[in-house]
Amino acid sequence: MPEAHESLSHLDVDGRRIAVKSLPAAQGTSGPGLFWLGGFMSDMAGSKAEHLASLAGGHGLANVRFDYSGHGISGGAFDEGTISRWLNEAQAVFEATTQGPQIVIGSSMGGWLALLLARELKKRGQSARLKALVLIAPAPDFTEDLMWLQFPENVRTQILEQGRFLKPSDYGDTPYTITRELIEDGRTNLLLGAPFSVGCPVRILQGGVDEDVPWQHALRLVTCLAEDDVVFSLIKDGDHRLSRPQDLELLSAAVTAFL
Repeated sequence: MPEAHESLSHLDVDGRRIAVKSLPAAQGTSGPGLFWLGGFMSDMAGSKAEHLASLAGGHGLANVRFDYSGHGISGGAFDEGTISRWLNEAQAVFEATTQGPQIVIGSSMGGWLALLLARELKKRGQSARLKALVLIAPAPDFTEDLMWLQFPENVRTQILEQGRFLKPSDYGDTPYTITRELIEDGRTNLLLGAPFSVGCPVRILQGGVDEDVPWQHALRLVTCLAEDDVVFSLIKDGDHRLSRPQDLELLSAAVTAFL
């Protein structure tokens, strides 16, 4: 049987050129596909995304990963991005490129988008499209709880009056552009204020020394998913990225448990 190879394509979403890498399922494979949602200012060439593509290929599974607008090799400007815009792109890619049940893996902001995608599918009566959610340091509501509420007064004033703030990044020389639109749009997508259900199993991998998304924040999500099958795994010495070899092994185990 010939080995399947990833293909790069582009999807137009409201005039934005979204780059998508797709790996088809091997002939005769009936398992779920894998669908990757990356984090804020990350791209589909990261170590976790690459690891999952390799994992899918080894099991003959379909795999889809993509870059949000303003990220990686997709078009659009990062500072025009919002949670609603990136969610819209995730929904469009999901609908255009996947078939049958999917294991949706979301990292950091991608965890928030995965939950919003699951909630939308449930509203449509399409929860059967989800085999499971595997969330890595999920950051629902991060624009409000982990940004706005943590910013000093002078930064909030700058965002309100000038429309943006350049937040230094711990992962590179390029600062994060935090816009007023990102903050205000985030408030329309908040999840942690009340219980909700996504209609499928949820597995959470969280680092105990994560300085970007504290484990207490991720644990709040568990309390909101009271109706769902949820397992929260704390990696005591894990950071936000959770991309060490031992972390990737835990990710593999969480995903393959649903095959």
